[in-house]
Amino acid sequence: MNCRFVAEVSSNHQRDLARALEFVDSAAEIGCAAVKFQQFKIRELFAPEALAAHPKLLEREKWECPESFNAELAARAKEKKIQFASTPFYRGAVERLAPHVDFFKLASYQLLWTEMLTLVARTKKPVVLATGMGTLDEVKAAVNTLRSNGCTDLTLLHCVSTYPARAADANLAALETLRKTFGCATGWSDHTRDPQVLERAVRRWQAAMIEFHYDLDGTGDEAKGGHCWLPGQIAWVLKTLAKAQPGDLQRSHPADGDGKKAPRDSEAEERGWRTDPSDGLRPLLATRRRLARDVA
Repeated sequence: MNCRFVAEVSSNHQRDLARALEFVDSAAEIGCAAVKFQQFKIRELFAPEALAAHPKLLEREKWECPESFNAELAARAKEKKIQFASTPFYRGAVERLAPHVDFFKLASYQLLWTEMLTLVARTKKPVVLATGMGTLDEVKAAVNTLRSNGCTDLTLLHCVSTYPARAADANLAALETLRKTFGCATGWSDHTRDPQVLERAVRRWQAAMIEFHYDLDGTGDEAKGGHCWLPGQIAWVLKTLAKAQPGDLQRSHPADGDGKKAPRDSEAEERGWRTDPSDGLRPLLATRRRLARDVA
């Protein structure tokens, strides 16, 4: 199997450096190639209209990963012989992360944000781009931006941007569509927490990367969402897939889908909550106008 597994810590670190370092250790122990964090500031992530309509979003300030953690997290990852990655959600995060990360990960919500794509590409670091909710034309525009600004090492991750996602919505055949269209490595960013989906992505659709949301003990801030794997669960999957051979190409599975790179019905609402390229804030301007009317 030639597949790299990436443990996505999300906001399960609880702003505790010792706990964050434990994530690095645990990811290495279960056999991951990399561990990934997120660099965001809630007030630079969501537009005022969103915060006014959903004031509970401000509670997520406790989910923010302090910038001061990055050097130590990167050093621990190097010590454990795995890679360290992070997703920059505000412009200044790119410059702050660049000295520490082995690669940048961009989220599906950022697919339309040309400025962020450009900033990340110009670092010359490898880029992993999630494409959930996106149309093939939207992915084409993003890939063109990355490549025209110097990105030469690109991995595209197919995913379904619901939390958790249904296996029946996975449409794993889209991995092949992306690979044939763009000639780059493709993988699966998992929100299903379904071992069969991960196995199918690797064995049938030759995923070069599997990213999965990870928690140590079920107490992480995002664990209650139902899309995070625990160590015992995912370690067994990784061990199984490490011995896996290519699957039966003729056998079908409900997670295979039709291969068309297009949003699933379940993603319709989330599409409106993507980053607007005009100012780098979520959600899109049309959604903000609706929120403002609702509040008024």
